[in-house]
Formats: sequence, structure tokens, C-alpha cells
Amino acid sequence: MSVYTPAEVVEETGFSLDTLRYYEKIGLLEPVGRNASGQRRFTEQDVGWLGTIRCLRDTGMPIAEMLRFAQLVRQGDHNMAERAALLEEHDRRVQDQIANLIERQRYIHNKIAYYRSVA
Repeated sequence: MSVYTPAEVVEETGFSLDTLRYYEKIGLLEPVGRNASGQRRFTEQDVGWLGTIRCLRDTGMPIAEMLRFAQLVRQGDHNMAERAALLEEHDRRVQDQIANLIERQRYIHNKIAYYRSVA
């Protein structure tokens, strides 16, 4: 199993060191292992989980919901339906955001067309 330094995880995930520490502190990231000198060492599993968190965060999932999702994952495979329901609800919100952005983009395109027509 590969082990990653904090700097490698920052580069891989795009999260800052402060964010990684915060996520560990609030329980979004399980306690990270440390080497003999006390430096954090992340596993492939940690980095994979952070990829999931990055996706959820980038799509606007609130931290409270991410924590709930993390709790469900840690409880084991008996709650897959509940995990799916949580992600489906988030997906609906993402879809609404996309629809809103498309509407706003149409407005911008109309403005661009107008300005070009009178220029």
C-alpha cells in the first residue's frame, strides 16, 4: 500500500493543509496515521476518500451532509439504500443548480448577441 506525505495529498486533492487538518478534526476524514516523528502519512484509502469529499464539496454539499455520508460509510454496507438516498437528494440539488446556470447563461448569450448587433 502506498503512503502519501501531506504535500503529496495537497497536490493530489487540491485541499490545503489547513483544510485537511480541519476535516480530520471534525471527523470528515478519519484520524490519519503518523510516522515515527509524528508526521501525517496518508494511505491510498485516505486519498480516495478525499476525492469523494472533493466531489461532494465542489458540487455544494454542506459539511453536515458530508459528515452524515461519512458516518453512513463507516457504519458498514447495511445502509447502502440510505447512502443512495442522500446522494440522490444531493444530485437533485446539483441538477437544479445546473438548470439555473443554463438559464443564466442564455441570458448572457442574449446580452452578448444584443451588444454585438448594436456595436
